[in-house]
Order: sequence, then structure tokens, then C-alpha cells
Amino acid sequence: PDALSLTPSNSFHFPQLLSLTPLLVISSIYYRSRYLCCQITVNRRRRWIETQNTMPFPTATAVLFALSCLSICFELRSLAQVSSPLLPQEEVEALGKLQNTGWNVRRNSCGSPQWNRSLSDDIECNVTCDCSFARGTICHVTNVAVKGFNVTGVLPPELGNLTRLTELDFTRNYINGTIPPSLAQLRNLTILFLNNNSLSGEVPGWVLNSKDSFDLSYNNFTGRAQPSCQQLDVNLVSSYSSSVSNSVPWCLRKDLPCPRNPKEHTFFINCGGPRERFEDEDYEEDLTSNGRSNFFSVSERWGYSSTGIFLGKVDADYLARNTFGHNVTGVYSTARLAPQSLKYYGLCMIKGSYTVKLHFAEIMYSNDQTFSSLGSRIFDISIQGKVVRPDFDIMKEAGGVGLDITEVFDNVTVDGNTLEIHLYWSGKGTTAIPDRGVYGPLISGISITPNFPVDEGGGGLSGGAIAGIVVSSLLVVLFICIFIFMRRRRKDDGNKLRGLDLQTGMFTLRQIKYATNNFDPTNKIGEGGFGPVYKGMLSDGGVIAVKQLSSKSKQGNREFVNEIGMISALQHPNLVKLYGCCIEGNQLLLVYEYLENNSLARALFGKHENKLKLDWQTRKKILLGIAKGLAYLHEESRLKIVHRDIKATNVLLDKDLNAKISDFGLAKLDEEENTHISTRIAGTIGYMAPEYAMRGYLTDKADVYSFGIVILETMSGTSNTNYRPKEEFVYLLDWAYVLQEQGNLLELVDPELGKSYSKEEARKLLNIALLCTNPSPTLRPPTSSVVKMMEGKAPVQAPIIKRGESDASSADARFRAFQTLSQDSHTNITNASWESSDPGQKSISMVDGPWTMNSTSSALSNDDHDNDDDASHLSQPSSSARLL
Repeated sequence: PDALSLTPSNSFHFPQLLSLTPLLVISSIYYRSRYLCCQITVNRRRRWIETQNTMPFPTATAVLFALSCLSICFELRSLAQVSSPLLPQEEVEALGKLQNTGWNVRRNSCGSPQWNRSLSDDIECNVTCDCSFARGTICHVTNVAVKGFNVTGVLPPELGNLTRLTELDFTRNYINGTIPPSLAQLRNLTILFLNNNSLSGEVPGWVLNSKDSFDLSYNNFTGRAQPSCQQLDVNLVSSYSSSVSNSVPWCLRKDLPCPRNPKEHTFFINCGGPRERFEDEDYEEDLTSNGRSNFFSVSERWGYSSTGIFLGKVDADYLARNTFGHNVTGVYSTARLAPQSLKYYGLCMIKGSYTVKLHFAEIMYSNDQTFSSLGSRIFDISIQGKVVRPDFDIMKEAGGVGLDITEVFDNVTVDGNTLEIHLYWSGKGTTAIPDRGVYGPLISGISITPNFPVDEGGGGLSGGAIAGIVVSSLLVVLFICIFIFMRRRRKDDGNKLRGLDLQTGMFTLRQIKYATNNFDPTNKIGEGGFGPVYKGMLSDGGVIAVKQLSSKSKQGNREFVNEIGMISALQHPNLVKLYGCCIEGNQLLLVYEYLENNSLARALFGKHENKLKLDWQTRKKILLGIAKGLAYLHEESRLKIVHRDIKATNVLLDKDLNAKISDFGLAKLDEEENTHISTRIAGTIGYMAPEYAMRGYLTDKADVYSFGIVILETMSGTSNTNYRPKEEFVYLLDWAYVLQEQGNLLELVDPELGKSYSKEEARKLLNIALLCTNPSPTLRPPTSSVVKMMEGKAPVQAPIIKRGESDASSADARFRAFQTLSQDSHTNITNASWESSDPGQKSISMVDGPWTMNSTSSALSNDDHDNDDDASHLSQPSSSARLL
């Protein structure tokens, strides 16, 4: 065996040795024949050899035979090395993708010393193979354990090729990225430890539904979360980024934020045991035995997290009892233990200084002279992330087995709302005496008491309490007076609200504060027309968007009242739905439906990570939805409304990318004047119709003009307000006119669409956009006609805008298309035709003449020009939706 080197390093197996038996027999016969021939020849020369006093014949023969045997051994070793079992190439490639492991992976690497490097049981880089396949010629990787080895990068998808893998452990490394979907193919995987890394994205469903031992705690996941904190076999405590929404349970978020007002200050826990009266205090029971890698909390007051699995004892008990009859009582007769890491958390605690007492007693070893007395348990104790007792040995500190010891830590500070006690096994001590699995941290009891006075209530009132009651009474009287004064001051606004026929529900301020986590800045999703917008979650799980009125000006209150009045009367699939409102104290709030895909502007022009890939059919659907929503506002609803601020940021998209028009705060509700037209100019530069921006003249055709701009933006994927000083055009509309004159209108189509669109449909939509943006309001089609043209129920012909040659040559080419904006009555249109929305009105066609028809909104009266100075209030273009 020494000559053949039959060691695990080259994986030579006994079945291979049997296969070489015929070769051994033949070699033995061959060399035996040579020996006999040599003997006959040498007998003849014996006398000469003796006379020469040379080496005796038996010695020479023995040397020759030894050399022959040695040659056979070398041949057998060479054959054994050639026949060593090999890894499949796909498994070699999978292991080679891991970074910073130091592995030089080859097909014959199984058993290589470089694959088994352990500085301790806490820091290791090990790979285990099973070479029993195909009669010992094929190996498969079954275990990969790389713990605390500073591995970086991402988990390679090729790990899914390790089909025989049963354990994958990357505890305490620097792995980022997401969990590759290919790991779901590992049907034999029973242990998956990815805790204490930087993984992000979504936790896969197959992980959440697993019944095996999975630990993904302490990561940075941001995707969909499990609905509950109590997961029996999957530990996800503190595994989600602190930036995630409130929809993620508190126990899964970083630093375990308190889901309610902090009020806890005292804990007494009998770790691993029942309720116990000990040292004049009632210790709570801690009897859950969920097993390996889990998190458990008690009424969101305190909890624990266990990590790891005992070597050789997958189904080990994680509760210890006094089985050796030690003379211990109270909390010391039981204990909780963990294979690697055990954390206890004090939750929702009042900020301040505390005293922490930890009770220990070694009850799993005996005190006799058997093997059961030879073990040792060593682990580190950390409080609030700081190691306070390194290499803590219970028996050494207590003076022996079955003796108790209490470690006291004064002045433990709680700055947030969580106190963390961490017991961590770093691989020291014994793991196999008296039994495999008897190691790791162990604790019998915990007591946490405050170092500051706590008001627990009493039988009488102190002087301070009496003074507090008196002051409170005075404050109540003062508040009543202020309330009466404010109520009279808001009487007019209250009358306006009571006069509205609201079709919505009413929400309390308490409900909305709970839904938005008291208007947490992390829930802010945009800035509306007159205040911020927050995402919230109601108690029934419904997601809402809450618009909060800004208190900067009285104008906001008026617009708020108007918006409630109008939206409560409007119900259409292409309008943002209003769920209700809240009018309480100085808070004026609107509660809308929450739309998952934000605004059309962000989908088209947002940052790369926010943009959506909108195909041709989706863009058509969005534009048709906007047109139908406007037609409802202008012609179909009981209240004829001009929106005045149609733009891409005010078009929101639901989860199915259906368009919904938002932000009606600019329109005015005035029942006495029986009109919904405001004299105050408001809107966004780049979307406003020229007659409205220059002279304050407003009809529903102003919305038609803005919609034409939105069509151009959606078709081209370019913002109309994106100024280009070095190009031959200033605005997108200018470019469209130039291309229309050149006959190259299809150059506007977004290059991201490639060739996956209909040129005929694109040309039709672009022509509709030019019709809608005609400088003359009387020549723009009504929105109902626009809907018919988009649905193919009415003909569309390209408009032709004529200018004099002198005008074209005397001005900058970038501004030629806008020379007619101040002279809209002189613009000539040819070859334009559409059908009126009025069934009694005939289709109108024109050639070289103005088109006139009744507008759906009347012109302004002379009084509408009283506030010309309000033009200075024009809002600038915004990159985020004003409503949501």
C-alpha cells in the first residue's frame, strides 16, 4: 500500500485494485520465468563466479526480483492515477465561478488539500465530494461550506448545476446581488445558510415555502416579503433594507424598528424553561422549540434568533435540561442553546440606561470521571454589538459543572428601541465530547431592568401629578377657546365643504397617520399640486396614496375644496379614483387609489432604472385612454371640466399600464357662476395652448392642444420641454413641424421601438397630434372626434401649414414653426377632415379655409381678463408627477 500510495489524495479505490488482478498474475508468471532462466544460466557459471569472489548468486537473484516487483508497483500506480474518479465539467465550472476562494478547480480535485482549509469551525472553506457513482469513476459535490472567508461578488447561476448538493453555507461573507433562480433546481438541498451577507432583491418563493433549514438573516433584501415574522424553518430576521416600505413586517427590517410607541423597560426570561418565580421576580417562559435557524418573538416585546445546525445532529434538541441531576434550581435547571449564534432582543424599549444580568449553568456535562465530564463550552458574549466577554467558559467562571454564575452588566445604553444580547460560538471548545452536538452558546436566564425611574402607577397622587392635572386643565380651557376661534374663522370653508355633494368616504386623521407611519419621509412618493403625496397601507391591506394640503397659502385651501367637489362627482376608468378625504384640525387630505407604475413621464423620460419598456400596442392603449378620459371631462360628465394642465407627469399608470388622468386642483368649482373656468392662468410651459398662455383665453381646446403634445412625447420618447440649443429645433413640436414639411414625419418615432410598429398607425397618430396642436383653437378637433380618429371610426388626413418664403428665410430655422402662434387667425389648413361628436352635425372638410364649429366650452366673458397679473404664477415643468 505504501508503494501504491493508496490514500484519499488520489482516490484509489479497492474495486479498481480487483480489476488489476489479471495483470498481477501475468506479471508474476513473466518474472518467475525470467528468474528460472537466469538460474539455469548462472549455474553454469557458478564456478567462475565463486573463483572471482563476486556477489553470491542468491543475493543477485533477490535483487533482480525486487527490482522487478518495484517496476510492477510503478506501473500499477500510474494506472491508478489515470483511473482516479473525476468531477463533471459543469460542476468544475460552477465552483470556478466563486470569487476569493483560492481554489484551483480541476476535474480530479476531489479530496485535494486546498478544498479543506479550516482555521476553526467558524472560519472554513471546505468542499465535500461523493465519489461512489459509476463504480467509483464519477464524483459529485455534496457540500460547500465557505464561512467567514471574505468571499465577494455574486452567487453564480452555475451553482444550480451542483445537482447532488445537500448543503450550501456562505455565512458571514460579502456576497451581494440576488439569489439566482437556478438554486431552485437543487432538489437535494436541505441546508442553505446565506446569513450575514449583502444580498438584495426579492426572497424567492421556493425559499419562503421551504421546510428545510434555511437562514437568510442579516441581508439587504428589498423585494416582496413574507407576510409573517414567525417562519419555522427560514430565518429572515433583520434581512430587509431599512429603506423598504412599511408593508414589510418590522421583524424583517434592519434594526428591528418598533411598530408602535416604545414603552417596554423590564424583562425577565427563563431561557428554555417554563414560567418561574426566581429571586422575587416572575420570569417568563421560553419553551418554543422551532429548531434550527429561526426567529421567534413574544407579543412584539422580546424575541430570539437562532442560527446554525449541530454537526451530526440535524434533529438535535435546542432546549437543555438538567439530565445529570446537578444541584441547581430555578432558572438554572433549564437552558436554551444554539449551534452557532443565539440572539435575544428587547423590543420597543424606552431609550435610556439599563442593567443586564445573564444567568448561566453548565447542565449538559456530568461531574464524574467519565467521558461525559471532559467537554468544554466556550463562546463570546456581545451586548449592543460590543464584545463584553470574549471566550466565555461557563465551567471555568462558575468553578465546575452544575454550578451557576451570573454576569452583570451595568449602564447598557439603548439609543434606539432595541437591546441586543448576542451569544456567539467561534469554534472553540469541544464538539464531540460527550456527544456530537454538545457545544455552542448556552444561557439559562436573562433579566433587564432600567436604571431610571419608571411610572408604574400607585395608590395615591404625588405633588407632581397634582400639578400636572392643574396645568392640563388650564391647557384644555385654552384649547377650547382656540378651537372656537378657529372654527369661526373657517366657517366659510366649512360651508363650502358642507355644500358639496361628495361621493366619497371620510377618513380619520388617525387612520391616515397609521397608514403612512405618521407621514414617514420614506413613504413620500411625489409632490402634488399643493403638497406632498405619501404611500400608505390601510389596516385591511389596501394600498393608498395620500395628498397632503400645504398650508403655505389660502389658495391651496380653495383648490382643495374644488378638487373634492369635482372628483367626487367623476367616475371613469381613465381618471384617478378618489377614495375619500380627511378634514380634521388643520389637516386637509385626499385619499386616492395607488397606481403602481407612477407617471407616464417617468416611464418615458425618467432615470434608466425607472423607465419602462413601452411597446407599440401599450403606447397606443395609453394614448387612447387619455383621449377617452378627456372626452369624459369635456363632454360626457355632468360637470364640464377643463383640466388646464394635461402633461405626461399628470398621466398615471396602473399595474396593467392603463392610463389615468390625475390632478384636478387647477380647475374651479363655482356653482353660482355655473362655470368651471378659472380666470387665474395656471399650467405648465411647453404644454399650454398659445391663446391661453398669451391672452388668457380658455376653452376645452386648450386641453386638446396639451394632449397633442403628449401624443408627440409618447410617440418619440422625448420630452417637449427638453431644450436643445445646438439643434435645428427648440421644442419637440417645432421638430414635428419641420419634419412634416420635409415629408419625414416618421423620423419622430422612438428608436427604441425599432421596427416593431405599424408605420400607417404611427403616421395617423402623428397627424392627429398636429391637428390637436393647431395654433388656432377653432381648428382643433374636439376630444370625442379625436377618440373616433384613434379608433379608426373617422378619417384622418395630414394638415399642411403654409408660410411665406420671406418668413422662412428671415428667421432662425429653429423658430419658424412658432412664428404663427401670435397670428393663429391667419393660419391656413388644407386637407383636414373629421366627424363632429354631435350626432346632428355633419362631417366637416375644408380646403384652404378656416374650420369653424361650436366648441364644447364657451369663451370667456370680459370678466375673465381681470387677473392678468396671475400669469406670473405659471408653474415650471416638473420631472415628477404632481399628484402621485
